[in-house]
Formats: sequence, structure tokens, C-alpha cells
Amino acid sequence: MSGQVLIEPARLQQSMNTEPVVLIDTRDPAEYARGHIPGAINLREIFTYLSTSDPEGLADLEHKFVEAFGAAGLSGRETAVVYEDAMNTGFGQSCRGYFVLQYLGYPKTRVLHGGYQAWLTAGLPVSVEAAVATPAKFPRPSKPGSVMIDKEKMLAALADPSIIKLDVRDVDEWIGISSSPYGPDFCPRKGRIPGARWLEWYRLMKPSADGSVFKARDEVLAECQTVGILPYSKVYIYCFKGARASNTFLALKEAGIEDVKIYFGSWNEWSRDPALPIEEGFPVA
Repeated sequence: MSGQVLIEPARLQQSMNTEPVVLIDTRDPAEYARGHIPGAINLREIFTYLSTSDPEGLADLEHKFVEAFGAAGLSGRETAVVYEDAMNTGFGQSCRGYFVLQYLGYPKTRVLHGGYQAWLTAGLPVSVEAAVATPAKFPRPSKPGSVMIDKEKMLAALADPSIIKLDVRDVDEWIGISSSPYGPDFCPRKGRIPGARWLEWYRLMKPSADGSVFKARDEVLAECQTVGILPYSKVYIYCFKGARASNTFLALKEAGIEDVKIYFGSWNEWSRDPALPIEEGFPVA
């Protein structure tokens, strides 16, 4: 699947020669040092930064990434292309970068489909030299985008059956064996948001000659239909910290499901507030 956001390696190489592009590598700095797309800026914080959804947390998120993306050279004129190693190994980190840019209202953002591994498979050039960005003034939003909800809106949604609360975490988190990808007891509580439906994020991707890629539009819609999501559904997605949710957000958007938002604080925030309800144990059908 490749629509308005996903870009294939060969097309990206062409674009780099014909228009202003800022490449953003979200991988660990050690991986970046071993080889990256020429000119790419390493911005690991896209994946590691933890955010809460209260006003202070969102203000900190905005400040952090307005500064970081400006330092990377984004002024509004350039197309930002975000990538990770492979779509199924980085917990959706390139899509998290895309989502944060959407939240900040950046006008031109794309995700390298298949990630760095697809670039390598295509036989395209790599570099081991750290790129030096030309800093720019990032176009600070007049108001944040409408793609994100806070914990209060997620809490209110529990009483609204017309809103599908979608948990896309790995199975051990969904059934409450583990609290996070960082270890079973990283968060104080294990479980899930009450009434959530489960669609593990891996299900929206498939193997290909270029590595793991998103399924085709109709395949994504078929997977969504198994949990009651239709093209006109209203969907609130969560995971642990918004990365896998961003991967799912992009897949759903590319498939034509329009009314999709992310609870970006996700389980990392929800589980730490004892006043918020959770479901524990193995789900009952």
C-alpha cells in the first residue's frame, strides 16, 4: 500500500534530486553510525520521548519537537521523510515521527515504506558520515492538530459505544502479562482500557521482497472489519506510548478511514493514574 504518505525507496531517491527533502532517521545512534541514507539527520528522540496528555505534557511535547525539527532543517518548504530500520521491528517509530509532525501541522511529511532495509534491498547508496543539518525556523502551529486526544477524552469515550477504542499493543500487553515493551513491570498496572477492542499492529503489515510493508487497502479494511471498524467509524487508538498506534493510524488513514485519532499518552500514562479504570486478566468474549 502506498498512498499520500508512504513513499517507496526509488521514488524517494528521485525526490531527493528534484525537491528540498529533509531525511530523518529515527534509529539508535549506533545503527545510524553503521550506515544511513546519505544526508539523513539522526533524531532518536522521536521514539524515546515519553509524553503525557495533560496541558503541561503537550506543551512540553510541542516545544521539544518544534526545536528538534527546526534544528533538523524543517522550515515548511521541505518535505520531511521519516524512516526506521524496518516497519515491523521499530515499534512504529517512523510513523510516530509522522504523527508528531501531523500534530504540529507540518505541511509535507512522508514515511519511507519498508524503512532502511527496503532502501538497502533496492541497492541504493548509503553513508557512514554524520550529516550536518542547516537549522531552520520550524513553522510553529497556531494551534495543535486535531489528530490527538487526551486522557479525559479517552475516559469520556468509555461511555460512548459509537467510538471504537482500539488497543494495538502486543499480545502479552493486551492480556496483562506485561505492562510494556520495556519489561513486564515498567508500569504500575497491567491490563487494558475498559471496552477496548484488540487489533495487534503487526496484522496490518505483511512480508515482501522489500521486507515488511503495509498491506493493501482492501486487506487493511478486511483486518479492521474483524473488530468492527468500517470506513465511517470513529476510532481512538492507543498502545504504550503512541508509536505502534501511529503505525496503525497511518495504515487506517491510507486505507481511507478518516475519523481516527490517537490517545498519545497511551498505557504509559493511563496505567499510572490509579483513578482511571482498567480491565485485568484474560479478556472475556
